[in-house]
Amino acid sequence: MLTRTGLASVALAAVVAVSLTGCSGSSSDEDPSSDGSATSSQGSDTEDAAPYLPVPDGVELTPQGSELEVPGAAVVAYEPRQGTVGVLDLDVTKLEKTTIKESFGAWVLKDAQKKSTPYFVTVKVENVGDTDLGDQEVPLYVVNDQNVLLESTPFASNFTACPSTALPKEFGPGKKATMCLVYLAPDKGSLEAVSFRPEETFDPITWTGKVTTYQKPKPEKKDDKKKS
Repeated sequence: MLTRTGLASVALAAVVAVSLTGCSGSSSDEDPSSDGSATSSQGSDTEDAAPYLPVPDGVELTPQGSELEVPGAAVVAYEPRQGTVGVLDLDVTKLEKTTIKESFGAWVLKDAQKKSTPYFVTVKVENVGDTDLGDQEVPLYVVNDQNVLLESTPFASNFTACPSTALPKEFGPGKKATMCLVYLAPDKGSLEAVSFRPEETFDPITWTGKVTTYQKPKPEKKDDKKKS
């Protein structure tokens, strides 16, 4: 967890040493070439198959291996704890690149962290299952230029630019939230894709799209004029 007194105990954007297979994404600096519709590497037979986890009636899961564009939504299921199945509608809406100097200037960082490239990923989340997922992490990762999964970096206090927290404390069926997650790509690395991969045998669902430059919100101007 990050604190304003220092980050000595925090690893640099914990790297999950999982090599991806069947996942390819366009460069983060290029515009998507298609019309924004979702595509999938799965065939129609997969779409007709039984869901990979039990879900409520009427819920249709996005096939494993699907390749989506930002913005784009997928309905996914995972087990946040043994015997509990969570079902979420994830809509990745924005990919942003910032700098350590611009967004983390007030934080004390290790030398390795100073060499990282920070990315903000905004995702709209809806609980479409029947389980309360309060305080649960969403297994959403970033794929860097070394084809490695990077975990989001959590924050201990309110980081207004991108809070990077777990789901709200109460997040029952039908609840919605907009989350912003921070990813620190080591050695000035790049963001190639966003990946939903709850466990190693899962064929990841990925999102690719243009990475924009983060712009700090402009402070609101105070109206000093006296109203007549």
